[in-house]
Amino acid sequence: MADRAPGLKNGWSEVIASLIAVTVALLFAFPIYWAFSQSLRNPIDTYTVAGLGLPWINFTPTLNNWIDQLSTPETGQALYNSTVIAVSAALLALALGTPAAYAIARFRFERWKNRDITVWFLSQRVLPPVATVIPFYLTMRYLGLLDTKFALVLINATFVLPYVVVILRQTFLDLPVELEEAALIDGAGHWGAFWRIALPLAAPSMAAAGLIIFAFTWNEFLFAVSIGSSTAITVPVHIAGAIDTRGVQFWFMGVRAMTAIIPPVIIALIAQRYIVRGLTLGAVRG
Repeated sequence: MADRAPGLKNGWSEVIASLIAVTVALLFAFPIYWAFSQSLRNPIDTYTVAGLGLPWINFTPTLNNWIDQLSTPETGQALYNSTVIAVSAALLALALGTPAAYAIARFRFERWKNRDITVWFLSQRVLPPVATVIPFYLTMRYLGLLDTKFALVLINATFVLPYVVVILRQTFLDLPVELEEAALIDGAGHWGAFWRIALPLAAPSMAAAGLIIFAFTWNEFLFAVSIGSSTAITVPVHIAGAIDTRGVQFWFMGVRAMTAIIPPVIIALIAQRYIVRGLTLGAVRG
């Protein structure tokens, strides 16, 4: 009996932990289900159906909202703009942040210590984005870039750059430096060691950082609504536009929310093994 007590204790702990995990998962999943349920309702059902709103039980589902929204040019333009801006910002941030992270990890700076440089990059994320909206707006107006995708690419790349530097700096620190030293002995030079040795080894972390940046940029709203007004409208701004003088059009908002969720989810599912591998690279290093 004394031998079974620890097993029973661990069994109950696993059951309680599983119940908590399922409860938290349901709480996070409910807004997604709510949006999906709203997207299948007729306008009258959005105000008359209460509770969970189960299709075929509480109301008769319809695809009219999906057909209406997917056939409008604004929805396609918003999805195209968000894809171009998120992918371009991720590539630009990786192109600038990867060499910076490698330099901080491999070289020793004297006047400004490596740790201080890393903290400075992190401090850029402490600054609330709303504090920089007006300077960015005036800068883009001076450059003639208001309501352009290029302006949103530059702004988003600036704000996600610290994530790239911090994530990849730790990755390069965890990589075995002996491989690069062997390449230097063979005459590869610092650029050759970086390009041929360090960069391929850090590829999973770069993919993970790129996907995180893509998600951040895809969901960004403040700069998108401030800089873009008509031609550079993104998905979050398009979702917020599901309101008129008659109130919030919940049935259209549900469709727009689902179209905003689906692309990042598909990308995350396809690349999930790279995300896990990239974020845990070096975590088990003794």
